[in-house]
Amino acid sequence: MRTPLCELLGIEHPVLLAPMAGVSGGALAAAVSNAGGLGLIGGGYGDADWLMREFNAAGDARIGVGFITWSLARQPQLLDLALERNPAALMLSFGDFKPFLHQIREAQTKSIVQVQTLEQAREAVDAGVDAIVAQGTEAGGHGGTRATLPFVPAVVDIAQGIPVIAAGGIADGRGLAAALALGGSGVLCGTAFFASNESLASDHAKQAALSGSGDDTERSSVFDLARGLNWPSEWNLRTMRNSFTRQWSGDIAGLRENLAVEQTRFNTASAAGDMDVAAVIVGEAADLIRTKETAQAIVHGMISQAEDRLRFLARYADPIKGT
Repeated sequence: MRTPLCELLGIEHPVLLAPMAGVSGGALAAAVSNAGGLGLIGGGYGDADWLMREFNAAGDARIGVGFITWSLARQPQLLDLALERNPAALMLSFGDFKPFLHQIREAQTKSIVQVQTLEQAREAVDAGVDAIVAQGTEAGGHGGTRATLPFVPAVVDIAQGIPVIAAGGIADGRGLAAALALGGSGVLCGTAFFASNESLASDHAKQAALSGSGDDTERSSVFDLARGLNWPSEWNLRTMRNSFTRQWSGDIAGLRENLAVEQTRFNTASAAGDMDVAAVIVGEAADLIRTKETAQAIVHGMISQAEDRLRFLARYADPIKGT
């Protein structure tokens, strides 16, 4: 299975690891890359020591890195640190990516920009990025409001040949096959790898994800407030629903009024592995992950299933007969 994304990034399989903050560390990124995809370390909110430690944990694997753009703008020196490690690609999400493109190009690193609207996609096309991630609202973590199924082909239609990577609700080979059918060139997956052996998520969070369902997820700003993260209002966070969200997602003003107490409760629960209060940041594809596996098994299983699906679907298309 070779797509333009494979050619662009020099990978065997068109599967990318989403750079999940605090979850996609060096070991997981390396495992995805060694399985034939491309693993992206999650640069998160700007911990230089953590970032360098995870690059070291990846060993000599060929990996990439992703940053939250508005946070990177506050600590631009992190881009210097990352580019010194010669990543295969650098992904920017959530914010104005344009000020960073020249430096990424100068380092001869491929640029990937994640978008949630067509306006953002047009900006990425006009800026000449190397690849675009079209992220649907089904995705875990931060995102927008567009659904993956109609959003991906709409981005493909304006991409002018730039490879489009589908994200949001994709966790197995059926999702990969669907993304290719929509005109995408590959997929970016987070939830699929959240409970993998190499993931940095806690065992309690992994178990909650494995036993959860997309029915039990919601988008809100509750956990951003609890974590003290001042996210721009256009993006909120998809997580598993729990007692903390049930209490506060409908009463953001009340949470703000009680923030000091609730942040302490949240931090205590997170340290203790109490997932009825702590955040489990996965998406609607949670229904599709039920066993803890290696990243290699996940990638290879995804490719095998996608190939089977594509071969099966080909049976529906009879050759056009001449007259």
